[in-house]
Amino acid sequence: MFKGKNALSDSELIAILIGSGSRNETAVDLSKRMLASINQNLNALGKLSLSQLMQFKGIGEAKAITIIAALELGRRRRVEETVEWVKITSSKVIFDVMQPIIGELPHEEFWIVYLNNSNKVISKTQLSKGGITGTVVDIRLVFKMALEFGATSIVLCHNHPSGSLKPSDADIQITQKLKRAGESLEIAILDHVIVTETSYFSFVDQGIL
Repeated sequence: MFKGKNALSDSELIAILIGSGSRNETAVDLSKRMLASINQNLNALGKLSLSQLMQFKGIGEAKAITIIAALELGRRRRVEETVEWVKITSSKVIFDVMQPIIGELPHEEFWIVYLNNSNKVISKTQLSKGGITGTVVDIRLVFKMALEFGATSIVLCHNHPSGSLKPSDADIQITQKLKRAGESLEIAILDHVIVTETSYFSFVDQGIL
């Protein structure tokens, strides 16, 4: 109350969430032990499942749910900070918009970012959701939604849960198909960006779109 939230360590913030520790350990000590097990990485903490959190002595179901909920709110806040009328000026901006949404997923998802004639984001739409290895892209649906949104250009975006930034042959083929389809409708494909947790690959930056 007196020093403000910025004065608190990560372990102290988590301790406030869980409220209490165990008979032999304070809430702060328990939080320190949890963070130590994941190299002090809050992103890694956000990926732990309910059962994984409950493996820590002193963390029951209610405390685990509280931690998961708090970190999910943090993730959503990051998403909302980039929602309203972001102007796409580079592949880095695309990464900043999409990484909070798909960068840390354990499976692959294909998204379309629809833009107006000022290259500002009208909508971000999930087109398909796949397993570990890939997704299916419906070209007709991509442009049906583009027309409904009144988009003049689009950006293709999908994640690679493996962390690899290399586009597959299928990635390249679907990009070319969408580019050709867009040309007939005068809807430009501005870029195709592959997103991982920490980095990205831009087809435009690499000269293959």
